[in-house]
Amino acid sequence: MMEQPVARSLDQAPTVDRLPAAAEYFPLANGRYEVKPGLFRWGTDFGNGNADQQVFQLDHSVAHYRQMKQQARAEALPKYYQTHQYGDDVAQAIAHFIIHRLVTDHPHHFHLTPHGDGCTLHNQLTQETLHFTADYQLQRVDSPDPVTLPPYQDSLDALALQVQEDLAVVSREVDRHWISAIHLCFPNHWAAATKIGQPFAIAHAPVPGMTAMNQRSDAIVHMLITRPPTVRFAWGVSTDTRLNHHPEPPDGIAIADWQGRAFDPAHPRLYLRIERQVCWGLPAVNAFLFTIRTSFRDVQALKRDPVLRSQLGNAVRSMSPAALAYKGLATQQTEILHWLEHS
Repeated sequence: MMEQPVARSLDQAPTVDRLPAAAEYFPLANGRYEVKPGLFRWGTDFGNGNADQQVFQLDHSVAHYRQMKQQARAEALPKYYQTHQYGDDVAQAIAHFIIHRLVTDHPHHFHLTPHGDGCTLHNQLTQETLHFTADYQLQRVDSPDPVTLPPYQDSLDALALQVQEDLAVVSREVDRHWISAIHLCFPNHWAAATKIGQPFAIAHAPVPGMTAMNQRSDAIVHMLITRPPTVRFAWGVSTDTRLNHHPEPPDGIAIADWQGRAFDPAHPRLYLRIERQVCWGLPAVNAFLFTIRTSFRDVQALKRDPVLRSQLGNAVRSMSPAALAYKGLATQQTEILHWLEHS
């Protein structure tokens, strides 16, 4: 029987209200909408202190993110979690990396207990304990929740529920690469099922402005696997702060209500939807982990800063017709700019 991790006393146990506010990013300071690698050296200081050094960021909204992931899984797990030729060696390396990175990033919230036949990872925030074999396969789960539906499918599924990021894995062989795993509970109008098993270029083909990058996809994948880790940002505008914008709404919800891309000048609501994306290569198994941390910034608040207001306006103005259509804003650019710059 596996030994249980040592529990801290209740007055020492970390709680959600002791977690920091979310890290804030503004990845359009140059005033242009661009599609490019935009890779920053891992560890670059963006003004968020320790959070910029963490692969997996935890903040006071962690309970909400976990609840949204639980809702997505309960709706239809295959809609949000897919694997394809996800080799055992890659799965083991990914699980090992996530576990040890959680302990490194958040030693007060995650406690790892190694054993001769495996290890246990205890989450102090949820009081959930994950038991793994020596090769990091999920063995069992101890949780205060009476039922987790559906039960965790495997190690990656269980670990994805411990973090606020979505996760993807790209694997490579000698003459090809493909997306081998996607755990995507917070999709931004794309679906895991349409990307799984695809190479980089095909997976990103619908994105306007990606042609040049797609032509270098093999070289980019090689770089992300073999070179030091990097961080990049993507952004768009949204009229709500719902994390899950899967192209297919849940049963009983009209697609027009689900999409969240209807700017109303009479009742304006607009948010920057920002993705912090970490790329961490695992050359020993010829793969890399890609994390997506979604956050929002209220444009109403950004408007109060003349510099940010100008940069955002210039960036929206610089979007091509194809980019506007891809973002669902083809008919709303003028209205958004008028509200942003004249109200």
